[in-house]
Amino acid sequence: MSSRWSEGFRTALTLRLGLWYAGLFAVSAAVLLTFTYLLLGRALAAQDREVLESMLERYSFAYQRSGLSGLRSLVDADESEGRHERLLVRVTNDKAEIVYFAQPPGWTGFDLAALDERAAREPWIEIDNPIDSSSLEVGTRRLPHGLIVQIGRSSRVRDEVLTRFRDRAVEVGVIVAVIAIAGGAFVGYVALSPVRALQATTHAILETGRFDARVATRGTRDPFDRLGGSINTMLARIERLVRGMREALDNVAHDLRTPLTRLRNVAESTLQEQDPAALRDGLARALEEADRVSATLTALMDISEAETGTLRLTPETVHVAAVVDEALSLHADEAEDRGIAIASRIDPALTIVADRTRLRQVIANLIENAVKYSDAGGRVDLEAAAVPGEPSVTITVRDTGAGIAATDLPFVWDRLYRGDSSRSARGLGLGLSLVKAIVEAHGGRVGVTSAPGRGSAFTVTLPTRGHGPGPGPRP
Repeated sequence: MSSRWSEGFRTALTLRLGLWYAGLFAVSAAVLLTFTYLLLGRALAAQDREVLESMLERYSFAYQRSGLSGLRSLVDADESEGRHERLLVRVTNDKAEIVYFAQPPGWTGFDLAALDERAAREPWIEIDNPIDSSSLEVGTRRLPHGLIVQIGRSSRVRDEVLTRFRDRAVEVGVIVAVIAIAGGAFVGYVALSPVRALQATTHAILETGRFDARVATRGTRDPFDRLGGSINTMLARIERLVRGMREALDNVAHDLRTPLTRLRNVAESTLQEQDPAALRDGLARALEEADRVSATLTALMDISEAETGTLRLTPETVHVAAVVDEALSLHADEAEDRGIAIASRIDPALTIVADRTRLRQVIANLIENAVKYSDAGGRVDLEAAAVPGEPSVTITVRDTGAGIAATDLPFVWDRLYRGDSSRSARGLGLGLSLVKAIVEAHGGRVGVTSAPGRGSAFTVTLPTRGHGPGPGPRP
């Protein structure tokens, strides 16, 4: 059903586009032919008028110079030489008597009585022939002593030319219509090729359930190509989100197995106890395991949101020293109890644009990690400085702890990875993964240098102008 519907939709859309193109093409051709016809008619009429004006000038001059005999001789000479088609030549005296008249044969349909009635007030007279719908255009020239010279020319030749043009225009119109229909079908097919590619991509996604299919684009800037690029971007983001969701579910299922097993073991052992003190201790341990499960879930979801680009960020201008002090206060008591000194050397005026809460979370995790793996009498130093030649700030947390083996360094940012030196310490193995995810969500980067027995230095580099707000909160 879906395939038949989409095929019918494409066919109907192609037909509409083809008809629109054919219609516009045909209308444009008709307007052009009509405009050409009108221009041709005006040009031929203007040419006839120029001929009549020229002949009026010549014949009037011949009559004034040589009289009637000179006019007759000039008319006969023009006819014999074939300089133009035969003309109506009429000369009247001051008593309105015709002193010379020459008319080509076949002009019986013209009513020449109007020549006397309208000659006194109109220099140009047009007389219609009801027999063949032609017209006679007559020009009048007044001469001294009351003489009037009139020369007329029939529009038959001009009408024949225009008639032949109309006939040819109809033939051309038929050819144009055929070309328009064929061109419309071709244009409709070519114009909808991006739509067909889009439909094929969506059909592949619906059939397979995979989001790795992409719309084929041509690298141009036309609207269909930009639409294809936008859809590809959307598909890439959907693919990343779906993959992130699947990975998050897999990680949750894997990471919660151990704490849930411990929680069940605690509950089972507690059920076997009869001593109220032992029962309370079992409940306390069960509550601790539940807190660990909750913390694991929160960390995993934060990491997944950051990696898939859905982590909510609220950028603001923050003083790095102030945020570091807030993070230090969270672990100051623990460091003091273990005899570890913590020092911060950061310019109070140093600022960046970042999410204050998430930045504090990043620094707190790094401090917690440094304190956890430092021995009594150790030291943790925090530094921050602007990167020369780059609009960014680097925050460094350096400790004097056990350090990290070279074989473990490439994996310290992975989720749940714990090196040999850290397996005895309590933790989720998610702190550094969360740090990396949050920093990269800000458009920054992380790094670490370490050697066994010589401590570690974790660096966070963040852009000073921020990375833009994140998307809205997860529903």
